[in-house]
Amino acid sequence: MRRYLAARLLQSVVVVVLVTTISFFLIRLAPGDPFSFDGSMSPAVRNQLRAQFGYDRPVAEQFVRFLGNVARLRLGYSQSMHRYVGQVMLDVLPRTLLLMSVALFLSFAVGIGVGALQAVRRDTWLDRALSSVLLVFYSVPDFWLALILLLAFAYWLPIFPAGGMVDQIMHDYMPLGERVRDVAHHLVLPSLTLALLGAAGIARYQRSALIEVLPQDFVRTARAKGLTERAVVLKHALRNALLPVITLLGLMLPSVIGGAFFVEKVFSWPGMGYVAANAVAARDYDLVTGTVIVGGIMVTFGSLIADLLYAVADPRLRAR
Repeated sequence: MRRYLAARLLQSVVVVVLVTTISFFLIRLAPGDPFSFDGSMSPAVRNQLRAQFGYDRPVAEQFVRFLGNVARLRLGYSQSMHRYVGQVMLDVLPRTLLLMSVALFLSFAVGIGVGALQAVRRDTWLDRALSSVLLVFYSVPDFWLALILLLAFAYWLPIFPAGGMVDQIMHDYMPLGERVRDVAHHLVLPSLTLALLGAAGIARYQRSALIEVLPQDFVRTARAKGLTERAVVLKHALRNALLPVITLLGLMLPSVIGGAFFVEKVFSWPGMGYVAANAVAARDYDLVTGTVIVGGIMVTFGSLIADLLYAVADPRLRAR
């Protein structure tokens, strides 16, 4: 097991380095630089700033300097936010983690529940209806669903806030309980968007896995012991059918992080995706690469957790 974990950690480091390298060169292929969009800046000042931050150097030399800074845990300086990238990440990362954790919890809870219900009610009108609904959510782009929910529940039916993370005026004057409710109120629409997109795929996997497990011998033995159908499904069949779904945890993290890029922008949720979207528009080199590095670490770390959960659920893997 230790050798397996060491190999997975080494793979994670390689993936993060490759993703960082690709993002470093891609953002520099776009026209302009962090100082090109300020019309009030004179050419002399612009050239001085480019020389100060090394943007007048060859790209290969910039890359070597960048790797040296990253090795010293220095992610650079954000020209658009006028702060060090590390400080920006410390502010926005907890907000993205909050959104992602709630979305993942809801997507797996809803997906597993709906998939199990479909498997138990296989080939009934309920199964077909849920399959159609799931197919719609699975096919919808994340930004389009975010816009639809925004229009439906923030403008047509103004139940939830249209954007932001807190009430900018009253939040600081609220007691602790009201502050938590304020954040949760703003969290509903962005987390629901990501959860609906993720639950659609999870439900399909869970349905197929449970359909394969239900006819097996140990399930028939559980029924022969006199257990109720609910106990048979929940305590025996569902646990064995969860193994393929656990694998989805590692596979979903890239899509959730990518979805947060657009969803946070639509709902003005001040997380890493919102900051990254603004940084791309401003050609903020260091901030873009910083968000990519942190995102790559999150994905690889999530994949490692999924592998560990798979080993916990399947004792055969722990014995290897």
